[in-house]
Amino acid sequence: DGEVEELTLRDYLWGVVAAEMPASFHTEALKAQAVCARTYCVHQRTLAPDKHPQADVCGDYTCCQAYLTPDQAMANWGEEARRYADKIDAALDATDGLFCLYDGAPIDALFFSSSAGRTVDAQAVWGAAVPYLTAVDSPEGEEVPGWNTVVTFTDDELQQQVTTLRADIKLSGDPETWLGEPEADDTGLVLRLTVGDTELTGREARALFGLRSARFTVEREEGSFSFHVLGYGHAVGMSQYGANALAGQGKGFAEILSWYYTGITVGSYEAP
Repeated sequence: DGEVEELTLRDYLWGVVAAEMPASFHTEALKAQAVCARTYCVHQRTLAPDKHPQADVCGDYTCCQAYLTPDQAMANWGEEARRYADKIDAALDATDGLFCLYDGAPIDALFFSSSAGRTVDAQAVWGAAVPYLTAVDSPEGEEVPGWNTVVTFTDDELQQQVTTLRADIKLSGDPETWLGEPEADDTGLVLRLTVGDTELTGREARALFGLRSARFTVEREEGSFSFHVLGYGHAVGMSQYGANALAGQGKGFAEILSWYYTGITVGSYEAP
């Protein structure tokens, strides 16, 4: 609502972990999320100070990180509230003062929900290479809720969607010709998709059609288009469900973070 609130870093991080990762996850995954959230916050404060002129971060997950007050989180958790709150407290206590560092500085600790077996390079999504945001294998799969989704548009619905969100794109002639064959990399991430008279990036196509990720294929059926989608999120950095799967295999939080962020160390940092 635009109101600026001042919190201790720990109180803020509690609300982020509660909002961003299921508290039912393994403790080591929650610890990894706590370090990511702390690192992301300090990175924003030091390297993107003008993003929010009156504040360090916001509570919009599409911009910064999601955030819940303790009352909101406890209400969501119901009978598990006390146990889940204790798990988050323990994760924060165990990782107090720790950051993901590259060349001694906090990284842009991006994370997302779930991948389709492999994360992707930052360059493939945003066009700029980042040495610690490179593609790695990720062990989650069919056990993830909503990992495999299908979004279907009739011809009329697809035309309406494009007209509403991208009036600059012209669809004409036979609907069979409206969408080209997606051009994907070897992980299945769509790099380019031609829509009407316009070539879109996979990220743009994902936004246009409201898909959970840019790993998708398109199936043409009589009078409709179906997008078959794997995973959820931009697929850069740490996969949360992948982190939970690694924790289930016995890996500690530092191992999980080093798995997803190439070449980083986990250690203390004196914020300026």
